[in-house]
Amino acid sequence: MRERDLVGRAGRFIVEGGVTLRLLLGLRTRFRAESILLAPERWPGLAPDVAACTEPPPVYLAAKAVMSRVTGFPIHRGVLAVGVRGKDPDPAALVPPIPAPALVLGLAGLTNHDNVGAAFRNAAAFGADAVLLDAASCDPLYRKSIRVSAGAALIQPFARLPAGDDWLTLARALDLEALALSPGAVETLDALTVPTRVLLILGTEGPGLDATTLARARPVRIPMAPGFDSLNVATAAGIALQTIASSQGRLVPTG
Repeated sequence: MRERDLVGRAGRFIVEGGVTLRLLLGLRTRFRAESILLAPERWPGLAPDVAACTEPPPVYLAAKAVMSRVTGFPIHRGVLAVGVRGKDPDPAALVPPIPAPALVLGLAGLTNHDNVGAAFRNAAAFGADAVLLDAASCDPLYRKSIRVSAGAALIQPFARLPAGDDWLTLARALDLEALALSPGAVETLDALTVPTRVLLILGTEGPGLDATTLARARPVRIPMAPGFDSLNVATAAGIALQTIASSQGRLVPTG
């Protein structure tokens, strides 16, 4: 079974590795584990996490060579699980109600699983309330996206906008100020007076956001050295999220 069929049609996804499996079994996720496949040597370390589940899923043990034949790709960590996604939430339900502060990351047309996974990792690291994806963006529950996100895709609230839904209409309905990252913007991120409620929209690498969105949103750019104006989209998301989250008081000093 191809992964796109598993994720898109069967409503299931694959989790790989002990860190992500513990997140799938924990209380911070809205998903559940349907079954687990482990190399025998990994069972003792994960048994307490499985036992702590309200409804522990079945666990199967197999040597890594057998696991690789079953899955069709080499297994290195010896930990796999099938997750069930359930019903996707309504995007508006994930945004804190007015007048509470809000920080929402919007991904428009991101089709690279590495970038989506890294963006989710940044969103979780900087305390974003939610990640919203348009219909063109790839699914954050693909195995590679989950792995690159360090499991953040399992615990970071997210939803997908229905096809045809408009970012700016959504922002107005939820009283969010739409900030559109673009290297062509005049206003710079470091000079921005950060709004209390923000929808930060990022487009795919290369084309970026469409002209209509840029015209209706508030474009901002990240200052860079002369002669270069390009950042990886996930890197740009991390810089912008850190700036906004810090201004909104979301980051608690440690040490």
